[in-house]
Amino acid sequence: MKVLVTGSAGFIGFHLVKHLVNRGEEVVGLDNINDYYDVNLKYNRLANTGIHKEDIAYGKEVKSENLPNYKFIKLDLTDQEGLNKLFEKYKFDAVCNLAAQAGVRYSLINPNAYIDSNIKGFLNILECCRHQKVGHLIYASSSSVYGLNEKMPFSVNDNVDHPVSLYAASKKSNELMAHAYSHLFNLPTTALRFFTVYGPWGRPDMALFLFTKAIMDGENINVFNNGNMKRDFTYVDDIIGGISKVFDHSANSNPNWDGQKPDPASSKAPYRIFNIGRGNTVNLLDFVSEIEKNIGILAKKTYLPLQDGDVSETWADVGQLKSELNYEPKVSVAEGVKNFVEWYKEYYAYKELEAFA
Repeated sequence: MKVLVTGSAGFIGFHLVKHLVNRGEEVVGLDNINDYYDVNLKYNRLANTGIHKEDIAYGKEVKSENLPNYKFIKLDLTDQEGLNKLFEKYKFDAVCNLAAQAGVRYSLINPNAYIDSNIKGFLNILECCRHQKVGHLIYASSSSVYGLNEKMPFSVNDNVDHPVSLYAASKKSNELMAHAYSHLFNLPTTALRFFTVYGPWGRPDMALFLFTKAIMDGENINVFNNGNMKRDFTYVDDIIGGISKVFDHSANSNPNWDGQKPDPASSKAPYRIFNIGRGNTVNLLDFVSEIEKNIGILAKKTYLPLQDGDVSETWADVGQLKSELNYEPKVSVAEGVKNFVEWYKEYYAYKELEAFA
């Protein structure tokens, strides 16, 4: 297949590009390399895929030196003209849109970034897919869309009309926009609601990265909601395995969809929503204990109240992804944290540290 992966300098996008190339697809990666977090990490991910910083220029396609059938282009989703040219040139069979302004708390500070990237940018992707008759659009949604929902585990069949952050609202908006295009233009679309993805090359604004850095630097870690937090931590390899299965199963209409009892996760149109997580909820302090075990240092903790825009618990019902696409997450939290800490030490060249009580 000819595949476009947007957000290819990002955490999940970087891993997905390598997976798709290894399974034989022709892949184009796109990213605007913004400075929401350390751009050096983004450039180093790109370098790992054979794309070097000195070769990158806006709008210029760069061929990988070590991954066959991979090219990268620095482009912004709001650049409608640039996107149109790219889609016209490659006639993509499938698109995986992972590019977005991420982060719940940042949406309280810079809301316009979320409208530009997650709404306007996503509209441009939809329009390009529509006009170039792309066979399947897969896109990143988020567990944050569940908002004030307290029914656990979170099910794609439940209502998600009470977001608690603009980020969450933008992701719910993407699902609504995608349904309109699936209905109007018969464009197959699949939303993936990611649940707390972690692993090597992860984002520096996520808990595992923040905790690891602080513990190794001898600084306090911030533990919100006084430690009463639970997350469905999902290792990146399991996420990539799930996305790969979605590539092989385009969204179809649900012949049993009932307008009298509408299922939010499917439609008469070729439209699907899946949760993609591990399907287990882990206490945040237990997660911290795994980090401490692998670093060999006990964390100094600062307990704080729940932050605005955050929720105390997430837990994915992944039953539909399992039953329909045979999705099976395999990596335990213990194994996943170990892999991350080993990567972090190597990437930042930390020496082994002695444990202390």
